[in-house]
Amino acid sequence: QVQLVESGGGLVQAGGSLRLSCAASGRAFNMAWFRQAPGEEREFVAAITWATFITRYADSAKGRFTISRDSAKNTVYLQMNSLKPEDTAVYYCAANPSWSEVTRPESNSNYWGQGTQVTVSS
Repeated sequence: QVQLVESGGGLVQAGGSLRLSCAASGRAFNMAWFRQAPGEEREFVAAITWATFITRYADSAKGRFTISRDSAKNTVYLQMNSLKPEDTAVYYCAANPSWSEVTRPESNSNYWGQGTQVTVSS
């Protein structure tokens, strides 16, 4: 069993930055960030493999967001720069031993955190 706890969300002005953290208990897995805005479906943001630190980003995140992990702490981070109002959403952390599954918002094998709210004001 894996438990994920996100932190770091908050209110920021457009153009600002936030760093989200997701601390995982249990085994180390591939990890990912997703987000869900009100009335929208959950969407993939970024992912990182557990051993080789290979990363993948959604087009909306490329160039602005950086995913990283600290293996010693079993924690993954999402550094978000140049934030826009359309980045406003609840951000969720996910973990999965399968790389193909961890990037799928509809995966029923992902472990999920409780989410952290990010609000970007214009």
